Amino acid sequence: MRVAAFNLHGAVDGWGRPTSVMEVTRNLDADVLILPELWRGDNGEDLYEQLRTSLQLAGGFAPLARAERVTTGAGGRTWQPRLAHLRGERGLYFREHRALTPSQAAGRASGVTPETGTWGLGLLTRLPLRDLSVVPLGRLPRERVERAVIVAHLGEGDHSFYVLAVHGAHLSHGSHRQYRRINEIAAGLGSGRPVLLGGDFNCWGPLLGVLLPGWRELARARTWPAPRPHSQIDHLLGRGRWRTERVFTRDGGSDHLALVADLHLD
Repeated sequence: MRVAAFNLHGAVDGWGRPTSVMEVTRNLDADVLILPELWRGDNGEDLYEQLRTSLQLAGGFAPLARAERVTTGAGGRTWQPRLAHLRGERGLYFREHRALTPSQAAGRASGVTPETGTWGLGLLTRLPLRDLSVVPLGRLPRERVERAVIVAHLGEGDHSFYVLAVHGAHLSHGSHRQYRRINEIAAGLGSGRPVLLGGDFNCWGPLLGVLLPGWRELARARTWPAPRPHSQIDHLLGRGRWRTERVFTRDGGSDHLALVADLHLD
């Protein structure tokens, strides 16, 4: 089967210009899609529903924050404004938990009207879906958003397995607490069935080996930042008899590359 983890960044870049992430996601031909930063507009574009219906998939969505998105932005040749790490990007942003600073608000006031919606995590599959649940992880003190894990039981009979989808917090925000909880969730599944854990971890592989003991990296490839990737912070991890046949990445205009792996369950 083919499994893909792709942070969509709401289908816009840091300036608020539409990207091709939706088209690329459809063309991945994946059996399991793990999709951090999926966007569901209040009165506009619903990326989760578009993918679910166009590809005839089953799955679930974990709402993690109320957000604002711009799709009519304009900017330079870079993916986001040069000082975006200080003033914030203009395409996708959050007001809850901490208000925008005056400089951030001024930087985003570019004559466009943002749309409101829900930012979250999605899991979609064409495989038989036996059960799906969303397990909240709560909000860390320095975060603007909630975190959660989507737990799905896929397959039939003795050929079933679990998939856990995650969008991890940054290490500086205390993500080690959440990864400890994820290990507890995985241990609670019992039954000895194989498990996949995938998504955007905001963490490098060697450190994940410490934070998530007992998991094996199934796909190695640089995924961030997409224009010139130098690090892997998106991962597909496994427990059980998984065998990797092929790994590749795809660029869809997000700040992350899609991480794709063809896997066998021996």
